[in-house]
Amino acid sequence: MRISPRVQKILSNYDSENPAVKAKLAQLLMNGRLGGTGKMIILPVDQGIEHGPARSFAVNPGGYDPFYHHQLAIDAGLNAYAAPLGQLEVSTGKLYGQVPTILKLNHSNSLSRLKEDADQAIFGSVEDALRLGCTAIGFTIYPGSDQGLEQMEEIAELIREAKAVGLPTVLWSYPRGGNITKDGETAIDVVAYAAHLASQLGAHVIKVKLPTDFIEQKEAKKEFDGAKIAIGTQAERVAEVMRSCFAGRRIVVFSGGAAKDTASVLDDARAIRDGGGNGSIIGRNCFRRPRDEALELLDTLVRIFQGKE
Repeated sequence: MRISPRVQKILSNYDSENPAVKAKLAQLLMNGRLGGTGKMIILPVDQGIEHGPARSFAVNPGGYDPFYHHQLAIDAGLNAYAAPLGQLEVSTGKLYGQVPTILKLNHSNSLSRLKEDADQAIFGSVEDALRLGCTAIGFTIYPGSDQGLEQMEEIAELIREAKAVGLPTVLWSYPRGGNITKDGETAIDVVAYAAHLASQLGAHVIKVKLPTDFIEQKEAKKEFDGAKIAIGTQAERVAEVMRSCFAGRRIVVFSGGAAKDTASVLDDARAIRDGGGNGSIIGRNCFRRPRDEALELLDTLVRIFQGKE
């Protein structure tokens, strides 16, 4: 596998890592139609656990089958496919090696009543990721939750374990719980803070939601106003998140979020591109569409990140 100059530049920000971790990062960045561009699209499908099978897949019944999603990531030419242990155990035996896979290790579920102390249960292990031939592990933390500090200790240990066997980590960093308001979960100051925490924990790829221009913390608002930090457009807010990840020295991908119309999905992608983000990790807005529509949407997203749309 030849590594493009753009990807080599990104990997130079990870010089403390062992060669095996860097090789896996290169695999993620060089795979698919965006390979070599420094941009990524990842298909994550853990919504069956998070929200229940009917809420996730009834609108497009093919989604009940783990092969459907795995094959969609392959056929769309994406950088990677992220899924829970059970789904990968079903599909990887036949589809191994055709797209890099990310084993999502922990999950919440909508039956839980946890609010202020939002948490996730661990379903899989680093050993499972190796057994299934995965390229990386994935994990979610909830900065702000009363369980957030314990989650950070869990992932810090898992990151060390994964690095020791040559696997990078994709870290979902979603503020919620504690005293964070609903609007605060996507506030620019809070999202940037969450991305920074993920960077400090040693994550190699960071996933956050697209931020709004709302500022949750009074102390942060003083600094944003005093420094005249531009947050008026989505691209400017993406740029601020990137700056918060060691001045853009970490790979950051942005969530596709709740189901939305095609124009909104494409506008989000353009803002991510224009703000210097590394790409999208988009699930519901793909697999809840009919397969042909999903492939058409993903094709356009690829072209946007290639600078062709």
